[in-house]
Amino acid sequence: MDPTLFTQLLISGILLGGIYALASIGLTLIFGVMKIVNFAHGEFFMVAMYLTYWVVHYFHIDPYLATLILVPVVFLIGIVTYYLFIRPTLSSSVLAQIFITVGLSTIIQNVVLLFWSADFRSISLGYATDSLVLGPFPALHIEEAMVSPARLIAFGLAILLSLAFYLFLKLSYTGKIIRATSQDRSAALLMGINTDRIYRLTFAIGIVLVGLAGGLVLPVYSVHPFVGFDFVLIMFVVVVLGGMGSVVGAMVSGLIIGVVEVFSSYWIGQENKQVIYFLVFIAILVVRPSGLFGLKEEEELEHIETID
Repeated sequence: MDPTLFTQLLISGILLGGIYALASIGLTLIFGVMKIVNFAHGEFFMVAMYLTYWVVHYFHIDPYLATLILVPVVFLIGIVTYYLFIRPTLSSSVLAQIFITVGLSTIIQNVVLLFWSADFRSISLGYATDSLVLGPFPALHIEEAMVSPARLIAFGLAILLSLAFYLFLKLSYTGKIIRATSQDRSAALLMGINTDRIYRLTFAIGIVLVGLAGGLVLPVYSVHPFVGFDFVLIMFVVVVLGGMGSVVGAMVSGLIIGVVEVFSSYWIGQENKQVIYFLVFIAILVVRPSGLFGLKEEEELEHIETID
């Protein structure tokens, strides 16, 4: 392959993967702490895109600024959803939890269809159609590589937000409590941790993270009531590939899937791109069923037993 083309595809894949990583961190966080697979995660992604679209449409502000402004609104949506749908099912079976999140997904889609129809909506940014030119790099036999400013800004913000959340989990007192609850809920209760409050906070943060990802892609993708379904399939691949509950795994796997998707789109066409990353997904799980960064069952037990 021509080095210039290879570099162009690689850059595009990395920029796309950053968004996948941010969106998937919210999904893996909710599962890691609450042990709930949120099948409505893609619909929250879609709702955030719509909210950003309407703010930009009516107030004429930059979509990236609108995304950050809407964080409290999305956080509140997460809190309300937790109380109405998630909290009542925490002590229920896994099957009941799956049904409630699938049902929630259907409800959100139909409410959006009722109020905003099935029309595709997009925003137009002056700088979104421009291109930044990188290169040439004669030593690497690379000519010019083109980068979309909108994708570059979205990637930069997604990576910064992902790293900020990772540091929050590792260094802050609240982050340590979230990790303790994830590792052993019973021990957390014995230590006086209000697990209901932690679950509520965790779910709301997970929705905020996927909401931020949804707002960041609005200048690049059109929004419609079913756009969440397209993205949630990728999120599940990223989360399982990286290891269920692993934030670092979601970040790394998001970048991997982004690169794989772009290269497969070039080689076998846009309509068949999912075949390739699902094959990669299956191949890695055959070698390591717990994912790239997930702990095996015996490793999890050893890890819990060695917690101070």
